[in-house]
Amino acid sequence: MPPDHLRFAAWRYEEQRAALFHIVRESPVLMRTLQGLRALDLPDSWLVSGAIYNQVWNHLTGRPEMHGVKDIDLFYFDPDTSYEAEDREIRRAAALFPPEPPVELRNQARVHLWYESHFGQKRAPLPDSRTAIEQFACLTHCVGLRLEADGNLTLHAPHGLGDIFAFRLTPNPCLPNRATHEAKAARQKSLWPELEVVPWPD
Repeated sequence: MPPDHLRFAAWRYEEQRAALFHIVRESPVLMRTLQGLRALDLPDSWLVSGAIYNQVWNHLTGRPEMHGVKDIDLFYFDPDTSYEAEDREIRRAAALFPPEPPVELRNQARVHLWYESHFGQKRAPLPDSRTAIEQFACLTHCVGLRLEADGNLTLHAPHGLGDIFAFRLTPNPCLPNRATHEAKAARQKSLWPELEVVPWPD
């Protein structure tokens, strides 16, 4: 018998998606965040990455809600790439969400403007938020959620949910992000020892 935390690992995508939605709806923090993001009414907006898969791992291992979550990442895509426009939306979000865990809202249309100064390499402009989700350093982290007006959840998981439910960190070599993958893997392994880390390909 597999460990209990791996009970969804062999399920089909549709079943894993249903399990993910159930876990998200059981999380007051995630639902509050999704509702707040919907209220901001930003174009192409998503709750992404860590807060989602971390909470799945917490739920499946019996850890407290938001254990290990440093911040909650929100993406949107606005063709207005001015600093002032993004700052205005960041201030709107700051007024809407509680300070803990901190919410980080970023316009993905602006990423290429600051990426090189932060990470030392150029990056082509992104066409939309979904593409940004697809390019996280780890395939496991490529997940986004949105709460629609009718109350349904929309999921963007371009690489499926298998790695999340298998507690497996698989690198995504679409960009030269080896250092990011390894740093995130080391931190997450310390918080969720159940994780299997797949090395970056040589």
